[in-house]
Amino acid sequence: MEQLVNFIKMSSEQTVLTDSEIELVAHRFKILSEPSRLKILRSLFDGEKNVTEIIYNTGLLQANVSKQLSLLQKNGIVACRPDGLLRYYKLTDLTIIQICSAVCVRG
Repeated sequence: MEQLVNFIKMSSEQTVLTDSEIELVAHRFKILSEPSRLKILRSLFDGEKNVTEIIYNTGLLQANVSKQLSLLQKNGIVACRPDGLLRYYKLTDLTIIQICSAVCVRG
């Protein structure tokens, strides 16, 4: 993750990416290439939510939300906090917001 932060902050003089940086960027874009994961991340941009709230905000089915949250958690993009019977998720990799904003800039 630190490599990705450094990549985003890369100065204008540095234009050549190392092979490991290219792999990291490709992996992040692969994670972000699934629309349901992007909907879940959009739901979490403004703060922690439980699974029921994420389902309501995204319109996705519970099984899909659980599957995608698991993948996002495994890759360090979200974290889970159990609270009784509920599980709350929050965005932990804030570079994802920067990546999405950079990609969505319209010229």
